[in-house]
Amino acid sequence: MTSFPDPVRVRSHDIELSVHIGGPEDGLPLLLIHGWPELGYSWKPVWEHLVKAGFRVIAPDLKGFGASDAPEDPDLYGIDEMTADLTGLLDTLGIEKAVWCGHDWGGIIMWQAACLKPERFLGAIGVNTPHLPRPSTPPSEAFKMMGGEDHYILRFQDPETVREAFEGREEAFFNYIFAAPPPAEMLDRLFPGVTHIIRNFKKHPGRPETELVVPAADRSVYAKAYAKTGAVTPTHVYRNFDRNWERMGGVDHRLSLPCLMIAADADFMLPPMLMQWMPALCSDLESHVLEGCGHWTMWEKPDELAAFIEEWVTRRFG
Repeated sequence: MTSFPDPVRVRSHDIELSVHIGGPEDGLPLLLIHGWPELGYSWKPVWEHLVKAGFRVIAPDLKGFGASDAPEDPDLYGIDEMTADLTGLLDTLGIEKAVWCGHDWGGIIMWQAACLKPERFLGAIGVNTPHLPRPSTPPSEAFKMMGGEDHYILRFQDPETVREAFEGREEAFFNYIFAAPPPAEMLDRLFPGVTHIIRNFKKHPGRPETELVVPAADRSVYAKAYAKTGAVTPTHVYRNFDRNWERMGGVDHRLSLPCLMIAADADFMLPPMLMQWMPALCSDLESHVLEGCGHWTMWEKPDELAAFIEEWVTRRFG
């Protein structure tokens, strides 16, 4: 059995990232990028499968998360800066190109990085997070229409609000956030309330283990990491939504590199319907939908996810 490796510190430009690395040194590089509120540890359930497939698997804690450096300035978490952290990581590891695979915020970073730095990509894999066209208005306007002023992304714009909501309640928070998904047919009925994360967590009574998709021991790893880092720097990526929108103006969003999209039918934040624009943006696209799967795909459907990644990467890149 391949155990999930302890992280190592790897320099990228002027910061250090905490990175889990496994597989043969000459294996095809597979860069796994997590989202919020997650860590490089989130790829643990698929790790053994991907390493046994012969890939060089690289899963960092993003800047601001876990054991990676966490500068306080939110301007250091824009798309150019987050992309540079990852290309700098590849530089240090001596890797020119990799298959990039991103989930949640990792997917947002990955797709935009593919537009900005396609020369660093062999291929792109979106897990739950699709490649989307640039909207005509700033994202904050769409979030307000979707969930009102209590939409969590709007509330996250104030660091003090985030600090007061989450810090000191890490165990309870991961009991709240890692819930099993409702049936896919219920998704439309969840809005706008499902976007009110801070309000909902404040009155959260706790869930039994049968209603959670991440085991207690693994949730404890997240809770300890976030208790150490604090809640603010992991949410700096959210403070750059509108800034990234401005930055990506004029950037060609069309991709010619090989793209794989793996959606989940019960993900209420990133439903499969959002994939509808991808054929117009990705000229070389394959897509799949995991049934009975919510947002936490690596924990909910690890075998299916790893199998899709292995088959596609092996077929496309050898």
